[in-house]
Order: sequence, then structure tokens, then C-alpha cells
Amino acid sequence: MERTLVLVKPDGVYRGLVGKIITAFEDAGLKIVGLKLVMPAKEFAAQHYPADQSWYQSLWEKTKKAAEEKGEPFTETPEQVGERVRGFLVDYLANKPVVAMVVEGNNAIDNVRKIVGATSPSKADPSSIRGKYATDSYDLADSQHRAVRNLVHASDSKETAQREISLWFKEGELISYKRSDEEAMFG
Repeated sequence: MERTLVLVKPDGVYRGLVGKIITAFEDAGLKIVGLKLVMPAKEFAAQHYPADQSWYQSLWEKTKKAAEEKGEPFTETPEQVGERVRGFLVDYLANKPVVAMVVEGNNAIDNVRKIVGATSPSKADPSSIRGKYATDSYDLADSQHRAVRNLVHASDSKETAQREISLWFKEGELISYKRSDEEAMFG
């Protein structure tokens, strides 16, 4: 069994989608072992999105490819793209309501990311959370100099999940329990 961090971002909280988002995970047989509503300070939000060179490089490659596909000139460095996007993300999380939760289950990281859908709502599977409830795009967000409003953050790896869970939850805030359907699901 794995644990992963899920954040319902401010757009999901403001739109009253917290219950639907939690239900999507529970309906898939995952369980919530930690849950809280927080208003993260800017310094805290900056810790969630650390200045990571490999993330900057990956983001730069995607941004460059998107610009090339549109035939637009692209001259930014990985650091410029990374810092710009990181700034948008930090600003969006800071001092706004965010629901933080730890979701547990078999292959929780991969399963949660499938349920959440592609980062870009316009490319998300229609049955995913982002595909059902979000319509934002990178182009619109970039034109408005802001983060993409895609409702949810989900850890992308075991290492990231461990780091993010320890950032958002203190020791003793996670609860272990058995759901009534676990016997049927996992024998």
C-alpha cells in the first residue's frame, strides 16, 4: 500500500468540488488517511514547489515544444521558464484555501494520477477529475500570467509523495484504519 499527497487547489475549493473530488478517490477503493483545510503562507507554498533544476528542464522542454508547434519564437532558458511558472504556482496557493489530504491504497500514486487526469485540463480524459470539471488551458493561463487552474495537485512519485506528505502533515496527523470493503478488494 502506498500513500500520496493530494491538494484540492483554491479553484476546486472555491467551486465547491471538494466532496466530488474525495468521492472519486473513495469510489476507486482508495482511502483518506489525512485531511485538512489550510491557508498556506507564501513561504510554505514556495516549499511545496522547490526550485528544482530537473523540473525546470522538463518544464522548459514542454514549453519549447508547445511554442515550436505554434510556430512561435522561444528564447527563455530553463531557469526563466521554471521560475516564472513556479512563481505563478506559489502565488496561486498562497493565502487561499487549500484542502490537503493523504490518500492511501494499492498503487495509490499512479491510481490517483489517473483519477486526477492530465495536468492540462484540455488534454485530460473526460472521465477524470480535470476532464469533468476543469476547462482551463496553458495558453489562457499564460496570456493572463497565472497558473493553470486544474483543481488538483497529486504527487508524481514515491520520493515526491514522501517529501510533500511530510511538508503538509505533522507526525500523528495521519490515521491508519481498515475500510469495510478492504477484505473484498484485497483478500
